[in-house]
Amino acid sequence: MSGPGQAGHIVTFGEVLLRFATPGYRLTVQSDALDMAVGGAEANVAAGLSSLGHDVKMLTLLPSSPLGDKARAALNAAGIDTTHVSRASGRMGLYFLESGAGLRPSSITYDRAGSVFALSSKGDFDFASALEGARLLHLSGITPALGPGGVALAQAAVAEAISAGVPICFDGNYRALLWDAWDSDPRAILTELMQSATVMIGNHRDISLLLGRPFSGDGADRRREAALAAFEAFPKLQLIASTARHIVNAGHHRIAARIDARASAHQAAEVDVTGIVDRIGTGDAFAAGVLHRWLEGADIVAIAQAGLACTVLKHTIPGDMCLVSLQELEAFSASGGDVRR
Repeated sequence: MSGPGQAGHIVTFGEVLLRFATPGYRLTVQSDALDMAVGGAEANVAAGLSSLGHDVKMLTLLPSSPLGDKARAALNAAGIDTTHVSRASGRMGLYFLESGAGLRPSSITYDRAGSVFALSSKGDFDFASALEGARLLHLSGITPALGPGGVALAQAAVAEAISAGVPICFDGNYRALLWDAWDSDPRAILTELMQSATVMIGNHRDISLLLGRPFSGDGADRRREAALAAFEAFPKLQLIASTARHIVNAGHHRIAARIDARASAHQAAEVDVTGIVDRIGTGDAFAAGVLHRWLEGADIVAIAQAGLACTVLKHTIPGDMCLVSLQELEAFSASGGDVRR
């Protein structure tokens, strides 16, 4: 079995999306042009890990169209291996972003129904080949939220990872609007998938959803109570990574990172994040930083600090992907700094 400190590539599985954003904090009704970028939760994690020096393969399905070409080119530009990116006739999943300012929050509108990925089946993907020799599979709760077909895809990916002895990182990424769009049972579906996970990206609210129970403490005590309940419910689970975000306004957040292991926990000090350029993809950047250090076999303090650094730095980078290098991660300071020359 692959694991921390061992060689091998990382596989991320999920839908790649095109993002269309209004420029200059404009409302959609004010805009006659949109900025285009490539993203999607699993692609963002893949890009973050690739930028930190890892060998990453993306397992997805893109349309056979110029939009699909654009998405694949962006993955390649981020250093992601696209050998296992399949193509098919159909449409690309899209989303539209209005960036908030001051007390007006950002707003996202999805247009992904009927995309080639949403309509795909497990026969469209070579899970066995992609996972051969892998050290980790990363996927999220977005894929099963797409519908019964998405549930089957996530289950197939997890089953193949188990068969290959590959550890699984599962990010809950709960999307209520996607789950509510069909006759779903998210608790049962996500709980089944989490049973196979070694690493969970999620907080006490995600755990409350999975276990169907509230946690009554406050702050760190509540998070630890939830983590211990999750470790009891999911025997394979070894690490839980989460963030806490206090929003002052659209351009000013306070963010802390927490890592829970079975025998210990660490919560990094809160960082003031001001002058936010782009919040989208910051959770995926956090996941990439966490996995980077976990795969190195680092302790929970170092894992929390890396996740926090990546998520803070992503707030300064336009687009979905966090393209922070290992050198930039190592040089990170919560106080910022002068120009590096």
